[in-house]
Amino acid sequence: MGADYQAEQANPEGERIPRHVAIIMDGNGRWAQARGQARHQGHRAGLDAVKAVVEQCGRRGVGALTLFAFSSENWQRPRAEVRMLMELFMRTLDTEAHRLSENNVRLRVIGDRAQFSDRLQERLAEAERLTADKDGLHLTIAASYGGRWDILQAARRAAEEAMAGRLDPASLTESDLAGYLSLAELPEPDLFIRTGGEKRISNFLLWQLAYTELYFTETLWPDFRAGELDRALADFARRQRRFGLTDQQLRQRDRA
Repeated sequence: MGADYQAEQANPEGERIPRHVAIIMDGNGRWAQARGQARHQGHRAGLDAVKAVVEQCGRRGVGALTLFAFSSENWQRPRAEVRMLMELFMRTLDTEAHRLSENNVRLRVIGDRAQFSDRLQERLAEAERLTADKDGLHLTIAASYGGRWDILQAARRAAEEAMAGRLDPASLTESDLAGYLSLAELPEPDLFIRTGGEKRISNFLLWQLAYTELYFTETLWPDFRAGELDRALADFARRQRRFGLTDQQLRQRDRA
């Protein structure tokens, strides 16, 4: 889906709520180290934050939530840490997929799945099948994902269509190419949140974040709970989204 210039919505209380929130969950390792714990303890604590944010998004009327769990660059981390993260990912799928289904949450995982073990790929597919018919919150986990990878695989798919004679390269539009991206069926994120104090997007949803409102917080991910999310939503509601327009054009649009 291309950029939606009327992306945000209002909940029953009249608050402007983003339809799609994207989050980089940063700070698990630092959270653990500050407590004299091993890094994996921070990742485990971060799961509680995931549950809290998913529940609060449902309560606040957010339609889609995309979480950056493991980047394509994270494969370069120490092998023991990567192995632990994959095991944690698998156990979480086993314990949480049914819970998501019971709460009408649809789960999808995006990224280069070929990097995962066959066993993990099977678990991912099963969790997606279990929640495929749910129409509540659309929860996307980006794992083995990179924004450049996403654009590259979209370009390759478009090229394959052109070589097969099903696509005219000369008529290819931004909207056409966006249709090959990993989140093509969702509106582009209205709000991006990064925890942990870093102020960069780290190869996350590079195409989709073109007009997204950015919000950075010093709070480490394991400490990010409903109240922190509410503060980010309140900050979003105060912003004026221009999408390249002037104040006069925005006023004319709002009166129309």
